[in-house]
Amino acid sequence: MRIDAPDGAIAVLAVETADAARLAAFDPGGRADLLLSSARAATLKLANQRDAATPGMTVTIARVPWLDLDAATALADPALDLETPLKGPFAARATVAPAAAAGAMRLARLAGLLPAFFVADAATAVEARTDPADIACYDSPQRLAIASRAKLPTAACEQAEIIAFRGLDDAVEHIALLIGTPDGNPPLVRLHSECLTGDVLGSLKCDCGPQLNGALARMRESGWGVLLYLRQEGRGIGLINKLRAYALQDQGFDTVDANTRLGFGVDERDFGVAARMLALIGQEKIRLLSNNPEKARVLAAHGIDVVEQVPHRIAANPHNADYLATKRDRTGHQL
Repeated sequence: MRIDAPDGAIAVLAVETADAARLAAFDPGGRADLLLSSARAATLKLANQRDAATPGMTVTIARVPWLDLDAATALADPALDLETPLKGPFAARATVAPAAAAGAMRLARLAGLLPAFFVADAATAVEARTDPADIACYDSPQRLAIASRAKLPTAACEQAEIIAFRGLDDAVEHIALLIGTPDGNPPLVRLHSECLTGDVLGSLKCDCGPQLNGALARMRESGWGVLLYLRQEGRGIGLINKLRAYALQDQGFDTVDANTRLGFGVDERDFGVAARMLALIGQEKIRLLSNNPEKARVLAAHGIDVVEQVPHRIAANPHNADYLATKRDRTGHQL
């Protein structure tokens, strides 16, 4: 992939998707440097580099003969740190085309990949090209439209309707489930981010499954509500990276530190998408069922009138007590 930006262009190959043949074709001379996120660089004790101390910046590691694909994979994935604890020494160098490099990091997040790339000059042969402006299109919640809707009797409420939304740029599908019958009052609304492990498999590591079921029950009791099911697994880092975060939690890191060690933000979700969904179904005044003040803030910033924030508390279990404490103490949830 070639990324063109106003400050220059780079060619990148994601470490996670590389194999020996692809890397040889991309970098036959073995000279491509390694591009990492600032968070990952700090974990690798490169915080003395200016860019490693600046969130959102990238850090370039100079390629040396021993930095092959296996070594690059170990650098990219912090879940492997205990298996390969001794890394380095590394030589950092100035990042070429920082705006293009930042675009590569954003592209990794959108693709659900670890934010680590082999990076070469723009003359390298690549299969596709993009630029930061194209990548930024994926961050526009306005590029969302209703794709389909139908009646859907559910265990929570037989009088329910499902509405599917599709992103016009990324084709990601989000769902709204309307519970009960509109009565002229602001609906009780729950923003629920997809959680395969909790919603479907009954994981006890989080409170997502009980939150989902509890929200539907409270909407039924209130007579009228809207569940927005957002396809933003793992707080926006994707299923595979969420499982990597679980592996880091097994090593003793909390959910916040696990995400940042992977090279992602604490929360990569886009609640502007939820605001757009509410606007499309004509519900711009709501009661928000949430313990997260950030959801209310973002919805209000996108024109949704949150007339009330209703607490949504779920009892802890021995497996998620620390997780809930982290949400309360480090991400501002009102538990």
